[in-house]
Amino acid sequence: QVQVVESGGGLVQAGGSLRLSCVASGRTTSTYAMGWFRQTPGKEREFVAAISGSGGITRYGDSVKGRFTISRDNPKNLMYLQMNSLKPEDTAVYYCAAAPSIATMRLGSWGQGTQVTVSS
Repeated sequence: QVQVVESGGGLVQAGGSLRLSCVASGRTTSTYAMGWFRQTPGKEREFVAAISGSGGITRYGDSVKGRFTISRDNPKNLMYLQMNSLKPEDTAVYYCAAAPSIATMRLGSWGQGTQVTVSS
C-alpha cells in the first residue's frame, strides 16, 4: 500500500502561480501512477491531472490543460503540480492520489488534501 501526503497549498491572486507537492511512501511508489483531484463544497471530486509510474504518460482535465503541469521525481518519491495562470474557479481542496494505474486512480490511496484559494 502506498501512502501520500500533499503540501504547497495557499492563497494566491488570480493570474499567479503555485506548486503543489506530494510525497509518497511504500514499497511500490516508483511503479504507481499518481495524480491530482480537487473538490469544492457540494461538488464531486474533479480529476485534475495524472502521471504514470515512469512519468512517460500524463493526462489532464479539460479545465486545466495548458495551465497546469504534472511531473514526478521518482528517486525522491515526489510528485508535483505546477499551476500557472490561476483563476478563482481553481479554488478547491486539492488531493493527491496513487494507484497501480491512471485508470484506477479513483480507487487508490488518497491524501488529506491541501487548500488552494485564488482571489480575484
